[in-house]
Amino acid sequence: MTKPTIGFIGLGLMGGNMVENLLNKGFELFVMDLNKEAVAAAVANGATEAASAAELAAASDIIMLSVTTSKVVESIVYAEKGILSGIKAGAVLIDFGTSIPASTRKIGADLAKKGAGMIDAPLGRTPAHAKDGLLNIMAAGDQATFNKVKPVLDQQGENVFYLGALGAGHTTKLINNFMGMTTVAAMSQAFAVADRAGVDRQQLFDIMSTGPSSSPFMQFCKNYAVDGVSDLGFSIANANKDLGYFLEMVKDLGTRAEIAEGTSANLNAAVDAGMGNGNVPEIFDYFLSLNK
Repeated sequence: MTKPTIGFIGLGLMGGNMVENLLNKGFELFVMDLNKEAVAAAVANGATEAASAAELAAASDIIMLSVTTSKVVESIVYAEKGILSGIKAGAVLIDFGTSIPASTRKIGADLAKKGAGMIDAPLGRTPAHAKDGLLNIMAAGDQATFNKVKPVLDQQGENVFYLGALGAGHTTKLINNFMGMTTVAAMSQAFAVADRAGVDRQQLFDIMSTGPSSSPFMQFCKNYAVDGVSDLGFSIANANKDLGYFLEMVKDLGTRAEIAEGTSANLNAAVDAGMGNGNVPEIFDYFLSLNK
């Protein structure tokens, strides 16, 4: 079977490694990114640079996005020379980022008017997994559209989950990130309060890690708060963005998430304190600095 031609926009750590994986597996790729060094690296490996998103879309059977925010996704889709102006009937757009579900559904409806499909497919795991095609992929959209692109997703992910209607992937990812980032904020604050109270942080970890609170996130928090090692590769700024998206989604659902509001306030305060580029467990330093 002939492999589909892929257009890929967003060659950051995750996207660049995804492109390398696809090129190694024999796919033809057109690529775009504002970082010309990243584009040059992909071209050196066999990709072709596209002059615009419209040109990339016109040349591709599947268009993949790995970009930072819903605003960026919408700008790439709706620009004068954007994806919507160039996409072919029968083509599929896949958004691998973490986006607002309502925005995803709007884009999907506009693509459908041109006979094209959309899948939201946020990712789990790391850039190293991306390079080896071992990501976790939370995919959602029309079943027939998902079936069309699943063989390619299987080349990118060890675990490919189908979650239902368009937007369900982004919804699930935002819930997942709310849980994870709230856990990190709570555990980091626990270490900071222990420090203020004169309780040894290592001892606190030794006790809590033997009970049901134990988790990989607790280990990441301990690595920083006790050992000074910041090894969870997810920034406070990104976590703050995702919690904001989660709260926007919850508002669209007609309810509130008060725990998420607290986590979001902590993350936002840490960003305002100049800590946005640090990994999420570094919010411990923010909690440690708080006074009445």
